[in-house]
Amino acid sequence: MSEVLVERPRDGVALVRINRPEARNALNGRVRVLLAEAFTDLAKDADVRAIVVTGDQNAFAAGADIKEMAGVGAADMLLRQAHLLWQAIAACPKPVIAAVNGFALGGGCELAMHADIIIAGEGAQFGQPEIRVGIMPGAGGTQRLTRAVGKFKAMMMILTGKPVSAREADAMGLVSQVVPDAEVLDTALKTAETIAAMPPVAVMQIKEVLLAGMDAPLSTGLMLERKAFQLLFDTRDQKEGMQAFIEKRKPKYEGR
Repeated sequence: MSEVLVERPRDGVALVRINRPEARNALNGRVRVLLAEAFTDLAKDADVRAIVVTGDQNAFAAGADIKEMAGVGAADMLLRQAHLLWQAIAACPKPVIAAVNGFALGGGCELAMHADIIIAGEGAQFGQPEIRVGIMPGAGGTQRLTRAVGKFKAMMMILTGKPVSAREADAMGLVSQVVPDAEVLDTALKTAETIAAMPPVAVMQIKEVLLAGMDAPLSTGLMLERKAFQLLFDTRDQKEGMQAFIEKRKPKYEGR
């Protein structure tokens, strides 16, 4: 069976599942390639409007595969161009929801932070323990984590390598919602289903503008927001949405 499974559990929703339970879903090279391929394909699929990425009940992804990395040299690591595989997820124009049970450590935590929404189980743990094996985060951990929780929380997590609980992660702004462990996937799928029912062009514009504006001056972010807002008035979905509101009926969005 493939190490990454892609399912279509609900209308407009794709589920990407990491399938290495024997290794706590550690992200080896094969898994990263398969994740990149899955997200590249789903980004182009007009029938997919939201994506959920998950592992299993015991682990979302417990970091990189250390056995695969232990003997690698700097030049070999450079030539792997692993950042291009991560970019396929980061550049996905559709909303990505991480459904996290158990361990989300190292690359697993970085994968979760590539998502737009994180639903965590009460027993989930988030951490960047790379320092404990002589390295540091290399797929956005120092940058995305700092932007999510601030310098002082990020420094504590990365320099000590100690994980935080789901409740701690929620308090520091690292996750969107904490639910009972047994409800994580269903909550993520329901959230994705809700988003999938929204006008797709507006959804993608919101994601694009929000992410681009995070690292831009406020004036630039507001300009991007204003232009995207104006452009949406040329979509069929805007006309349908407002007409449905006036007529007090459920809108039917086409993604145009």
